[in-house]
Amino acid sequence: MTRKTGAAAIAVAAALTLAACSSGSAGGDSGEGGDVELTMLAATYSDNTKVLWDEVIADFEAENPGVTVELEMQSWENINDVIRTRVQSNQAPDILSIDAFAGYVEDELLYSADEVLSEETIADFQESFVENASMNGKQYGFPLIASARALFVNDDVLAEAGVDAPPTTWDELYDAAKKITDSTDAYGYGLPLGSEEAQAEAGIFFFGAGGGYGDAETITVDTPENLEAAEFMKKLYDDGLTQPDAGATQRTPMLDQFIQGKFGMAMGLPPIVGMIEEKNPELNYSIHPIPTKDGEQVTLGVADHLMAFKNEGDKAEQVGAFLDFFYDAENYVKFVDTEGFLPVTKSGAEQTTNEDMAAFNELLPHAQFYPSTNPAWAATQAAMQGQIGLLATGSDPAEVLAGIQAEADNA
Repeated sequence: MTRKTGAAAIAVAAALTLAACSSGSAGGDSGEGGDVELTMLAATYSDNTKVLWDEVIADFEAENPGVTVELEMQSWENINDVIRTRVQSNQAPDILSIDAFAGYVEDELLYSADEVLSEETIADFQESFVENASMNGKQYGFPLIASARALFVNDDVLAEAGVDAPPTTWDELYDAAKKITDSTDAYGYGLPLGSEEAQAEAGIFFFGAGGGYGDAETITVDTPENLEAAEFMKKLYDDGLTQPDAGATQRTPMLDQFIQGKFGMAMGLPPIVGMIEEKNPELNYSIHPIPTKDGEQVTLGVADHLMAFKNEGDKAEQVGAFLDFFYDAENYVKFVDTEGFLPVTKSGAEQTTNEDMAAFNELLPHAQFYPSTNPAWAATQAAMQGQIGLLATGSDPAEVLAGIQAEADNA
C-alpha cells in the first residue's frame, strides 16, 4: 500500500534524536560489533512495492550507519501462512506489514506505539485509524495505508449492452450483468472468490445486506443478512453472469482482465486507477458507489498496518528510528501516492498530490471495517479465504457460512 510522512529533514532528525537517547546512533550496541540487522516482512501491493521499500531502506541505512534492514516480500495470497509459520517457530520478523494484528497483541508479541515511535509520529496518525489500531487502550498497529472499494464500470460495455446507468441495487446489478453477458463478449460481473482476498469481495456483499463480520468482541459470519448476501453471490455465478471459475479467481488477475475490457463491472480499489493509466489508458471507465441490497451506500474500508515484534535482543530503538524515518511526509507521500492508496497521516493528507483518489475519499464516510482488533479475526479471514469460494462449486451457502463460523468460534 502506501505511506505519507513529514519533511525529510525532520524525519531524519527525529530518527537520529531517538537513537541518541541511549547509544548515540540508531546503530545502538545490541548486535555484534554495534551493528544491528532488522528483518522486515512486507505484503506486495503492486510491482512498485518492493522498489519503494528498497528506496526507503537504502536512504535510512545511509543516514544510520550500523543498521541494516533485510526485506522479504510476500504476496497477499501467501503472507498470512508465512507469518503464522514464522511466529510458531519463533522466527517473527522485527517489522511486519500486514492487516490483522490482534492475535499477536493477545500473545504479548508486539511493541506498543509508545515503546518504539516518536511522539511526533504518533500524533501525526489520523485519529480514526488510531482507534482501529488500538487494543485495551494502547496502540499496537501503526497505520500504513487506507483503502476503500468502489464499483468500476466499463462504460463502453454497458452502453453496448443497453444499460442506461450504473447499478445502485442488487436487482440492478443482476439485470446489468445479465444484459452484458447476453449481448457482449464481456463477463457481466467479476467475482473473485479465490484465496487472495475473498474476505473483501464477500464482505462488500455482507455489508450491502446489513450484515458484516462482527466487532472486537464477537465474530458474526453465520447470520441471516450474510446468508442473503451469499445466496446472491451464488445466484450471480449459477446464472452465468460471472467468469466461470469464480471460486478460484484471484482479485489481481481478475482486475487485470477488467482493465483489458473482459468484464463489464468489478469491485476495485484505488490502485486500479494507476494500473489502468499504465496498462490501458484508452479504457473508457467510471467509478461509482457499490450496489447494495436496497441502494444504501456502503463501502469496505481497509487500513493495513505495520507492527513491531519483541524479538530476542532489544531492537526497539532501531525499529523506531526506521519507522519514524518512513513516516516522514516526504517518504510516506511518495510511497502512498505511487501505490495509489489513501494516506493515514495528517501530514500525508495535506501533502498528497493524487487527485484520482477523490471518488474514494467521498465514500470513506460510508466505510465499514474488518473487526481487526478481534483476536479471532485472523482465523476468520483465513477461513473466508479458503472456504467462501465453495459458493461457486455447488455448496450450500448456509453450510459454507456455518463452517467458517465454526472456525472463528474455535480460534
